[in-house]
Amino acid sequence: MLGALKNSWGIVVIFVVVMGGIYGGIFTPTEAAAIGALGCFLFMLGRKQVTRQNLFTILADTGRIVGMIFAILIGATIFSGFLALSRLPVELADWIAALPISRYGILAIILFVYVILGSLMDILAMVLLTVPIFFPLVENLGFDPIWFGVIIVIMMEQGLITPPIGMNVFVLSGVAKDVPMYTIFRGTIPFLLAILIGLVMIIVFPQIALFLPNAMSG
Repeated sequence: MLGALKNSWGIVVIFVVVMGGIYGGIFTPTEAAAIGALGCFLFMLGRKQVTRQNLFTILADTGRIVGMIFAILIGATIFSGFLALSRLPVELADWIAALPISRYGILAIILFVYVILGSLMDILAMVLLTVPIFFPLVENLGFDPIWFGVIIVIMMEQGLITPPIGMNVFVLSGVAKDVPMYTIFRGTIPFLLAILIGLVMIIVFPQIALFLPNAMSG
């Protein structure tokens, strides 16, 4: 185990630089992403892993992913415009807020919707399509927007390992080609339980999610 950690010191260095720079106010999250990418490229150079074939593969994969993301963003922007014209988010938020249940019951309904969508959709599309609907509702219920953002991130991570469309599972399957897909999905069960426990703790104790933002804001 210690040998494996010794070989992963580069990841630790990049993590410390990126996260330390963000929380230290040295650069923005967008700038941190660029610095992290540059750090990975420098480590590849240091390990002499930069070849013409690797660069071509990286650029091709990046172009394909960026194109997919922009297609999703364009579609989500158009969809958001239609939502604004129809007033659906406001009307839906008012209707759900008027239900004769507690605000935590409504939150449970929202999280259940994210569980279903996370198992069927790409996480970026899911967030872009649902946040315009659920965010006004969460504000009307009196929940902290930052806290809800943390909840959304957790639900995104849950969606990455939830069958049948768990992106991380398919990535792992592509790396470990000798491991059956059902074995990988079965192996995600403990992680899903850990996410559920963490989610419950953040709902019961919101300061777990709000401590760092409050500390950064002074």
